[in-house]
Amino acid sequence: MSYINYRIYNKFPSIAHFCTTRNGGVSVGNYASYNIGPYCGDNIENHKQNLQMLSKKLGIETEKIIIPYQTHETVVKKIDEKFFGLSAYKRIEFLSGVDGLTTDLHGVCIGVTTADCVPLTLYDPANQAIGIAHAGWRGTCGKIAGKIIEKMVKDFGTNPKNIFAVIGPSISQKAYHVGKEVLTAFDAAGFPVNEFSEFRNNPFYLDLWKANHWLLTQAGVPVHQIEITGICTFTEHKKFFSARRLGIKSGRMLSGIMLK
Repeated sequence: MSYINYRIYNKFPSIAHFCTTRNGGVSVGNYASYNIGPYCGDNIENHKQNLQMLSKKLGIETEKIIIPYQTHETVVKKIDEKFFGLSAYKRIEFLSGVDGLTTDLHGVCIGVTTADCVPLTLYDPANQAIGIAHAGWRGTCGKIAGKIIEKMVKDFGTNPKNIFAVIGPSISQKAYHVGKEVLTAFDAAGFPVNEFSEFRNNPFYLDLWKANHWLLTQAGVPVHQIEITGICTFTEHKKFFSARRLGIKSGRMLSGIMLK
């Protein structure tokens, strides 16, 4: 098994944080080998074994690793004790169409799966609350970063100035070419598009790292409390899954955070 951690969180012993890589699991083919995504078409038993490896590392039961069914939207939900009182079917229903999670429960890992999209991780040490979001271009354009902070403010009394945030492994601007319609959508949403887009050899290249960094600062997170890992999943495809290289039917990393 192989994981990466984030420098900005290493000073906080009260949390566990990570992003998985491709290495150390049992999946095969486009899912080789450490796929954690439950909704991407992997063999069920292989995914189950990979998830059990992660739960062992975290020291929690697999049911305490919460992974939503993401749809590139901006719905954010809170995981509380009521969630664990739901039936298995109701839990699946609750997590369907969700791209962001928050919680203040200890011993519960919230995570999102990615394979080029941006994982956003947030920690409020003052109120011991955490959040995580999946931000592809649609989620970024829909300002999910700001919406998850709004949710933390509402549910936990979070002051954005206390948040420490990480923009995790994802596709870089150098590798991420998009159509003009994507930039038009960002412009219509009020983004300073010229600050994080570039026209090069006909395609447009979009910087989702800068776009999400801008959203975080607009929401009140101090610049010095934001870490951009700078890891491009498309470029480093031997270590990280990249849907742009492998296609949709391929593995996913899990970015997770947990209050110990």
